Amino acid sequence: MADAAAISGEEKEEDGAKKAASTAAGPAETLGFYERSDSRRPEGKKRNLSDLSLFRFIGAELTRGYFLEHNEAKYKERRERVYTCLRIPRELEKLMFFGFFLCLDAFLYVFTLLPLRVLLAFVRFVTLPCCGLSGGRVLQPAQVCDILKGVILVICYFMMHYVDYSMMYHLIRGQSVIKLYIIYNMLEVADRLFSSFGQDILDALYWTATEPKERKRAHLGVIPHFFMAVLYVFLHAILILVQATTLNVAFNSHNKSLLTIMMSNNFVEIKGSVFKKFEKNNLFQMSNSDIKERFTNYVLLLIVCLRNMEQFSWNPDHLWVLFPDVCMVIASEIAVDVVKHAFITKFNDITADVYSEYRASLAFELVSSRQKNAYTDYSDSVSRRMGFIPLPLAVLLIRVVTSSVKVQGVLAYTCVVLFYFGLITLKVLNSIVLLGKSCQYVKDAKMEEKLFQPPPTCTPGKTPKKASSKNKSNQGTPADDNISASVTSQPARQNSTAPLLTQSSSDQFLTTPDGEEKAITQDNPDVQPKSANKDLLDIDRFTICGNRID
Repeated sequence: MADAAAISGEEKEEDGAKKAASTAAGPAETLGFYERSDSRRPEGKKRNLSDLSLFRFIGAELTRGYFLEHNEAKYKERRERVYTCLRIPRELEKLMFFGFFLCLDAFLYVFTLLPLRVLLAFVRFVTLPCCGLSGGRVLQPAQVCDILKGVILVICYFMMHYVDYSMMYHLIRGQSVIKLYIIYNMLEVADRLFSSFGQDILDALYWTATEPKERKRAHLGVIPHFFMAVLYVFLHAILILVQATTLNVAFNSHNKSLLTIMMSNNFVEIKGSVFKKFEKNNLFQMSNSDIKERFTNYVLLLIVCLRNMEQFSWNPDHLWVLFPDVCMVIASEIAVDVVKHAFITKFNDITADVYSEYRASLAFELVSSRQKNAYTDYSDSVSRRMGFIPLPLAVLLIRVVTSSVKVQGVLAYTCVVLFYFGLITLKVLNSIVLLGKSCQYVKDAKMEEKLFQPPPTCTPGKTPKKASSKNKSNQGTPADDNISASVTSQPARQNSTAPLLTQSSSDQFLTTPDGEEKAITQDNPDVQPKSANKDLLDIDRFTICGNRID
């Protein structure tokens, strides 16, 4: 017991000496002591030494390292997104360039080949007693449609003479800037609505006038449909005229504030589109709408330049005054489209190669419309695909040109004839180049087999025998999915040159045959698709013009 007491006394003396030494020692020794003593403490009871380890923390922050290769897949994905954004302007402008010439081809058709086709149809109608009937028809369906287009064009042109452009210009110019901004936005919305419903009116007229006589006719008649078509073209032409007049007022304003506000309206479109969910088919619809909008804006700028040049007696110097504003409007339109498509593809993980698929689908439309068994005219095909209806725009342009350019004398009429032949030459060359490039795009996309497959023949409301024998389990599908025999049907319907394609998922290549999904639906008849993800060839302007996302 005495030995134990002596040992405990010695330990107490040593602890006392240590405490005295630590009191006399410097901060470094004290820090080491507290670190050693805190290491024995529980984790929640350790002392806070942040004030004492500040320099150590700063040193660790300055020398700390990390290794990016530990998350290699993530950084590769980020790099690919950057490369995709860099490729978007080039791929998008390729599609826009091709689509612009498609619209130009359909637009030039109204001025060049349509008058000649109407003349040939009229000659056939006059010489009919000498030639006799062929197949029980007075005129072929295509000739009837051409005559209707020509008559609508002439009637609406004469009706436009009763619209006073000068009064409209001064009426719009007297409004405030904010009113004109609201008016321009309303006109853009109305233009989309008119385009969406206008082609339906024209298609209804064409089908009513060419429907076979042996079928039961459940319609109003050709005359009411004709008057509806004339009224539509006239109202749509006035709407575009108001748009052009508002743009002209913006160009002629002194402070250019209205033009700046109208250009900034394009950037508002980014906000309404970028943060929405898009699939490949939805992006295809938006791309077609952008092509149509860009071509229409170019025609509006041409009308504005013609009206301004007329007011300044065709002085070439004034053209250079308008040139900076025209370039500014075009540049803003291109910039908005590039930014919009770049962020849409980024947020929805869509590659830049999708624009090549879109271009191949548009090329397929052009090539299929040139075949012998084509179901519609090419200009109508562009109207359904992009929502671009050339008749109202052509009526307005003819009205503006005839009122701006005075033709007097033999020399002037000779120039008009030469200009007309120049337009025909431009139309023919443009069609030849487009057809050649389209064949190349279709071949690169491996879609040639779709061109040579014969269209299915069936009566309205009935599915083809081949399709019904393969898909017996789908007998309970709704009647809306049945194939119609309309002349104005879409490419994937009855008189289409493309085969009937099954529905494909959004992450599948959109222009390739969906053979794998056909096999899945045959093996599992109970599996029904939830939503109709259409192939690119099935998309028409019913959803394009309104820019609606399903």
